Formats: sequence, structure tokens, C-alpha cells
Amino acid sequence: MTEQQHEEKRYDPNDTTLKFVTRQDDITGDDDPETRRAEMSCGHAVTPQSLTGWCRSLLDQGQHKFLCPALKDDTVQRCNAEWPYVEVRRLAVLTQEEQSHFEETMAVLAAAEYCEHKTCPGCQTFVERADITNLCAICTICTAEMGRTYQFCWQCMREWKGPGPRSDRCDNPGCTNPDIEKLAKCRNITLPEVNNVSCPSMRACPTCGNLVEHDTTGCKNIICNRCRVEFCFVCLKVTQTCLQTSSYFIDCSAGVAPRQTSIPIWNRSENH
Repeated sequence: MTEQQHEEKRYDPNDTTLKFVTRQDDITGDDDPETRRAEMSCGHAVTPQSLTGWCRSLLDQGQHKFLCPALKDDTVQRCNAEWPYVEVRRLAVLTQEEQSHFEETMAVLAAAEYCEHKTCPGCQTFVERADITNLCAICTICTAEMGRTYQFCWQCMREWKGPGPRSDRCDNPGCTNPDIEKLAKCRNITLPEVNNVSCPSMRACPTCGNLVEHDTTGCKNIICNRCRVEFCFVCLKVTQTCLQTSSYFIDCSAGVAPRQTSIPIWNRSENH
């Protein structure tokens, strides 16, 4: 879709299912009186262009749920209300091409979030890991073909050695977690808008363990693209906890958290 086509998006003034408002766009801050804006279910105002652009950016970041980025009245806290896709589709005035892109991307991201699959090193078929705290995986196909239980290591992708279950490594030499190595070796960055505080450029989300990077712009908080929990990139506390003694653009009272030497395990039952 071309930029010109994006600019041509307009709300139908006769659409009685939409609530039109005259205040500024809560995503972009635009207050052009010639532009018609509508209210989302959370109460914040958008245009088709701003809503499309924001939701596309979320998909590009690996997020398949659409959260409102507007600030709550007289606060520095984001609204973070989740917009149903059917609402986004209607108020973003998505074209058929955009709908296809959104729906296909959402499906891929959702599957990646809720399932863990890898290719068995023995037979090359996909194996799903039910317990993300156990590196010892069983391939039923290899087990049937070999007449014995075939287990492989989810981390080093070799046949399992040693006792199990284990969450750190198997007994194969060199079985190390590549994510921990990335955390140990990543460069330091400076956040110019947070008093030039310095911290590692990569962090493991304290909720789910997903590796995320800060692009050094804006505030110190970041929304994990897997579990969608917002946390402080500097002190590694959940944003709500960090903000009790700090703010988005000042140093954390707890200081800079050291480089992580382990990956948090995501207890999905606590977050869904």
C-alpha cells in the first residue's frame, strides 16, 4: 500500500456506529480541525492513519495484541488497554491487503508465543516442548523407530546425556545457554533522555525471559514483545514497581541492575 493511499483514509461521517470527537489524536497529538477523529473503546481518540501506523509498528515489534499507547489523564502511565482486532480493523479502516497482512502476522506471532517447537536432531521432525523448565525433550518418532526412549537436549540439540529433568544444561560438553552468553557479551548503551544512564544493551525480560534490546530513544521502560509486560530496562523491575520511587525519565532509585547470569522462567499461568 502506498503512502498516498494511507493519506486517503477517512471516516464516513454518516457512520453512526462510531463516536466522533474534536479533541486531539491521542497517538500522534495531531489536532487538525479538518481531520475527523473517533473514540476507541478505552476512550482515547484516533484517526485511521494513526491507528493503522501504531498497530503496524506493534506487529513489527513481534506483538500480536494491540495495546493503547496513550497516556492516562494527568499521569505518565500508558493506558495499555487491549483493543480487540475487530475494533482495530474497523477504526483503522483496514484495506483487504492490510487485513491479510495483519491476520497472517498475528497468527504466526500467536503460534510462536504459545508453542515451543524445534526440529529433532535425530529424525528432523518437529517436536513440541510442553515443559519449558525441562531441557530434556522426547521424540516419539525416534523412540518408536529405535525401540528405546530417544531424548535430546533442547539447548545444545544433541542426544541427551546425564540425568534429567534439568533446566540449566545436559552433560554434553559445551552445552551452554546462548542467551546467557549474549547477555554477558552485549555492549553497554547510554540512554540520553534518562540522564545518560548506562546499562547493558540487551536484557532478559524479568517476566518471561525473552531477550529484548533498547534502541536508546525515549524513556527507560520497554514492553516485552512476548509477554507484553512493561518493565524498566535499567533496574529490571516491572514498570509499576519502578515508578513507585522513580519516573520514566530519571535514574532508578535502585540503581542499574547488573548483567543477568540466568534466564527467568515464564510461569504463564500467572500472566494469562
